[in-house]
This record gives sequence, structure tokens and C-alpha cells, in this order.
Amino acid sequence: MADKFAGQEQDHVDRLRGQWARELPDLNTEPMAILGRAMRITNMVRPSIEATFAGFDLDRGEFDVIATLRRSGTPYRLAPTDMYTSLMISSGGLTHRLDRLEKAGLIRREKSPHDGRSMLVALTDRGITLSEEAFRVDMASELTFLEVLDSAEREQLAGLLRKLILAAERRLARDDAAAASS
Repeated sequence: MADKFAGQEQDHVDRLRGQWARELPDLNTEPMAILGRAMRITNMVRPSIEATFAGFDLDRGEFDVIATLRRSGTPYRLAPTDMYTSLMISSGGLTHRLDRLEKAGLIRREKSPHDGRSMLVALTDRGITLSEEAFRVDMASELTFLEVLDSAEREQLAGLLRKLILAAERRLARDDAAAASS
């Protein structure tokens, strides 16, 4: 590993891999080179993202809710079941977020026009505006972390990450199907 990148500046992951190579020379630490860096980047960028949303009096989870509603398209309204499935959170976790967002005037709960027993969650005009403003600021901020890469490099990296995510999603789906049939 060290010879391959001789003369190049080392990052945190390189240093960790070097330590493991010294301690367990028979172990292939290549996954750290990719997955370890992905986790490190996420951890390093997270505070900036959270600060952006805090500037709009939102936490990341609350932004995720209003962003999910906003990108769903007109009329910016979804059933709670669709929301917590999309957000991959529990219904209780969603309820807490919805309570806070409703109190802030960003969403409203309304009866479904198709089934009076069901409720829908809809963005208010204020929620539409705030979700768009927060998302624009967030994307501008996140882009500053990517400026070290040119457009072609960003496109290549995005394509490689997409390939990894699709493979991971297929693997998890197979694992879930196998577990369900057991």
C-alpha cells in the first residue's frame, strides 16, 4: 500500500491503513480506502450541513421531512406511511418531527380526500419557501467541499458511488428476502 502512493500526501485513512499493515500485514484493508473515506467525509461534512439547517431553525431530520414533501411535487402532500418508509425512520420518530414542524407552521395535517379516516401531511406556503431556501443554501455549502474536483472528476466519482450503492441495495434486498424466507 505505502509504495503505491509513495510521495503523495497521506490522509487519515492512509495513516490508519499503514498502522494496520504494520500490525496485521496479512489483512487486506482496501475497504477502508473507499468505505472508510466515505464515512470520514460524511463525518467531516455533517457539522456544516447541520449548521446550515440550524440557521433555518431546523435539525437534519426536520429538514428531511419538509424536503421529502417538497420534492414529492404539487400538492406537496403525502401519507405518513409513505413518509416514514421513504425516510427510513419509525412512525414514532416521524410523529415527533411532524409535531415540531406543525407547531412551527411548516406543515399541516389534513384528512385524506379519498379516505376520511386517513391523514395526510402537507407543506404550508411557509414550509415550501423554507424548504427551498434551506436546500439552496445547503447545496451551495456542500459544493464548496467538492471544489477540489473538476466537473469530470465529480461526475466520475458520482458514477462510481452510484455503482456501489446499487450493488449494496441489491445485496441488502437479497439478504432481507433470505431472512424473510427463513
